[in-house]
Amino acid sequence: MNNLILKMESFIVLAAAIVCYAMLDYSWILFGILFFLPDAAMLGYMKNNETGARIYNLFHNYSVPIIIVAVGYFLSSDILMSIGLIWIAHIAMDRALGYGLKYSTDFKDTHLQRI
Repeated sequence: MNNLILKMESFIVLAAAIVCYAMLDYSWILFGILFFLPDAAMLGYMKNNETGARIYNLFHNYSVPIIIVAVGYFLSSDILMSIGLIWIAHIAMDRALGYGLKYSTDFKDTHLQRI
């Protein structure tokens, strides 16, 4: 039950990020180009599980993109705001699908479930 609640919450964050992006009339081409970019962090697993998990988790937590959106807002920077919203949408999509933050034991071990 808790897993379902977390997935629903993430789906709502995904929808909110997309709605905000659309309301601000940002480029959908940019959205398409950058949406899966955080998954490049999986390349850290080429070294080992611990490095992979650290790099993956750095790019798959909400802290940095929320800061980017806030800085973009205060600087009136559309590019920062759009990058942050795309990044938030990506993380939310991953979490809605059950891909959580990684443990260093294995790529399939996440804070949400074992994939």
